[in-house]
Amino acid sequence: MTISKMKVVATVALPLILGGCVSAAEYSQKNSGFSSVSSKTAEATGKDAIWIQNRRDAQAVSGRVKTLLARKSVDVETAVQVALLNNKGLQAAYADLGDSAANAWQSTMLVNPTVEVGLIGIGTPGLEAFKTVEGVIATNLLALATHERNVEIADTEFRKAQLNATLGTLQLAADTRRAWINAVAAWETVSQLNQAQAAADAASDLAQKLGETGALTKGGQAREHVFYAELAGQTAKARLEARLAKEELTRLMGLWGSDIDYQIPNRLAQLPKGLIKRDLIEAEALQRRVDLQMAKLDLEAKAKSYNLTEATRYVTDLEILTGFETERELEDGEKNVDTTGNVALEFVIPIFDSGKARMRKGELAYMRAANLLAEKAVNVRSEARSAYQAYRSNYDIARHYRNSVVPLRTKIEEESLLTYNGMITNTFELLADSREKVNSILLAVNAKRDFWLAEANLAPAIYGGGAGAAGGETEVAAAAESGGGGH
Repeated sequence: MTISKMKVVATVALPLILGGCVSAAEYSQKNSGFSSVSSKTAEATGKDAIWIQNRRDAQAVSGRVKTLLARKSVDVETAVQVALLNNKGLQAAYADLGDSAANAWQSTMLVNPTVEVGLIGIGTPGLEAFKTVEGVIATNLLALATHERNVEIADTEFRKAQLNATLGTLQLAADTRRAWINAVAAWETVSQLNQAQAAADAASDLAQKLGETGALTKGGQAREHVFYAELAGQTAKARLEARLAKEELTRLMGLWGSDIDYQIPNRLAQLPKGLIKRDLIEAEALQRRVDLQMAKLDLEAKAKSYNLTEATRYVTDLEILTGFETERELEDGEKNVDTTGNVALEFVIPIFDSGKARMRKGELAYMRAANLLAEKAVNVRSEARSAYQAYRSNYDIARHYRNSVVPLRTKIEEESLLTYNGMITNTFELLADSREKVNSILLAVNAKRDFWLAEANLAPAIYGGGAGAAGGETEVAAAAESGGGGH
């Protein structure tokens, strides 16, 4: 009697339909999440943000950049727009957003089952080709049970990535605006130093001629010569700083090749007639700051992760095996088939790891995020107040130089010219007054630059994107101590 037995064990997981925060279709879109970045950028800067993902997009953006740079002079708004379109680092940040969307998309999918197939009794004499075939399909039941929470966590991380991409865009816009202001102010300083150097050159030539006639001592000649030499060095340094400032602007705009030959103004705009009212700047910042919203989402993600850890404290791996078993017997030419159902459950027994350590880590992560959020709220309020105080104070300082210091120096120079024409004062007193006027003008240029920088820092204080440079008062004082060298 030849007996042949075949056993087939198959475990088929029943489908479970679980809902997530966002449909997979939204995560799978090419520009998933970018509409939020674009709208927040437009609200904060008034500029367009574009995510370049193919050759057609790249060509369209390149043509737009060429058109913007074709203008006679690149103003600050044009520079910011070019940077948002052409900066490759920003495009890399947008790719991170796409990566987060892909992770969220992945989280909406059920865990793939595990398939195992085995053959027993191959080549046994007197039997068929094989005695037993075993097939197992196992599905992680715990993964199915926690699927919805995992989707919620991934969605929170995705929303955080959206805010992070927005923050990077606002940071680039603010940095470009500040770089443009610094570059234009640097070239305005060069222009003023050139005027001062012309006056110093005339004084040096006059001193040499007077020395040849014996009307001026060698010490007097050396004094005028060294002033001209020092001023020439200051002018060369200022010109270098202006070129480097423009190079920084060029890097932020992502330009190279022939595109770097763009022109910028050589003078900053005059002070506005009035100031922007920002009496509720703290409330605006608390409502709109992107980094504060990121901290809130981080706390939300930590809370969800902590709840998930608590739910899986004792059971970390749970698999269900359900299906049927079929046995076939051949005896005396008769075939008997017997089919029975079977269910198996496989899980890890928490003998050594009770989950307390993971619970403690989750609790600490949540408390850390909560404290960081509270600190961020305090800092946002302070940064908003500081930005507006700097804005108002720098305006008063710049207006003081424009309305008081420079007019007084101009008046002194005019009076010196009258007395010189009347042969009451000598040539060197007139040149000294002219030099002092140029120094005051340089201080006024620095004060005006500090005001426009403070004005540029208002938007980052409200929306996010960096606090900017140091206070203008210190820079003006440093310029005064340096004798008006423009540094």
